[in-house]
Amino acid sequence: MPGASSSRLPGFYDLDLDQRLEELSRTAGLTPESRQALRGAAGLTADQAAHMIENAVGVFGLPLGVAVNFQVNGRDVLVPMAIEEPSVVAGASFMAKLARAGGGFVCRSSPPEMIAQIQVLDVPDMERACARLNSAKAEILKQADNTDPVIAGLGGGARDLEIRVLEDTPVGPMLILHLIFDTRDAMGANTLNTAAERLSPEIERLTGGRTHLRILSNLADRRLASATCRIPANGLAFGDFSHERVRDGIVEAWAFAAADPYRAATHNKGIMNGIDAVVVATGNDWRAVEAGAHAYAARGGRYTSLSRWSVGAQGELIGELELPMAVGIVGGATRVHPAAKACLALLGVSTSRELAEVITAVGLAQNLAALRALATEGIQRGHMGLHARQIAIAAGAEGDLIERVASQLVVEGAVRLDRAQELVEQFRVG
Repeated sequence: MPGASSSRLPGFYDLDLDQRLEELSRTAGLTPESRQALRGAAGLTADQAAHMIENAVGVFGLPLGVAVNFQVNGRDVLVPMAIEEPSVVAGASFMAKLARAGGGFVCRSSPPEMIAQIQVLDVPDMERACARLNSAKAEILKQADNTDPVIAGLGGGARDLEIRVLEDTPVGPMLILHLIFDTRDAMGANTLNTAAERLSPEIERLTGGRTHLRILSNLADRRLASATCRIPANGLAFGDFSHERVRDGIVEAWAFAAADPYRAATHNKGIMNGIDAVVVATGNDWRAVEAGAHAYAARGGRYTSLSRWSVGAQGELIGELELPMAVGIVGGATRVHPAAKACLALLGVSTSRELAEVITAVGLAQNLAALRALATEGIQRGHMGLHARQIAIAAGAEGDLIERVASQLVVEGAVRLDRAQELVEQFRVG
């Protein structure tokens, strides 16, 4: 996948929708089919939806935007984001622009290893069961590989077994077997679940126990992605705010989230604003990513910030983010949903690890956008103008009237539906 020649698209925000699509087509070399899918003209149909879920009655749309300015590991990336919340795409794009001055985002990821769990109950002799499982490890891994010969042929497959004994649970002791499986460019849920189910008879034979749950874990802590960025000295200055004041304010805001779970929940939600938007746009399972992220945030025994912000030796702001990132570029909705396929083409990623790294960079950028706003003018200032448009539309404004009503709401500092309805009537009469 070639991706974009450049993610720097000055004035992109000021173009209308058709002009933006034309610019994307030129920059990223989109096919006519991809362009139509992004436009919504050739998106998911009701007939396709009926084959994806049960009781389908139609489809549900979300705004699809593109974040610009991103540079990830030296490569320019245009990032599709499906989200209904205003200011997220703009915030991520602007922070990516600031990060470019420090070399963009440097990202890494671990091999795409997932965990399938097999719960074994009523084990008569835990010590003997563990010994027999260890002795049979090679054969168990071989059986697991046979679950998906395609993945095994691509260099993936079963990697290891981990044995855990939970001595004290509400139903007594249980043995938990972890199958570690490299899923390559797939998210891997179906492969993991199938492997766990197929191994169950052999596990029961070896342990003398009764297998119960056989399912993957969404705490994919062996499949991590990380991103770092550096905002050079003076890169954060604007208006009456000096670089040092903004930088230190961001670090102080992060420290609050690091110490307090009530703040950490909202802090991490801001990170996931960016992450979920890309996960959804690419047809991946945002619920799995959310579950893994929040569980990872509590891995030390208490819930805390997923990111870290600090001051570098040259006075620069340094940001770091690490979290589980179980996403794929093959299988599931990534290859069924026309818009998801077009979004992957726009990104130009060729492996699941590349996708995971880009997504993590977007999460870090969105975190920076939120912290910068909170530490300076407050979160509502930048958010209000975009939110006012939604309120104007909800009040019945159309066409040019949307901007007139939204602008007046912002001027008055009263972004409310009742006031918007009054303005719609007033402007129509006038």
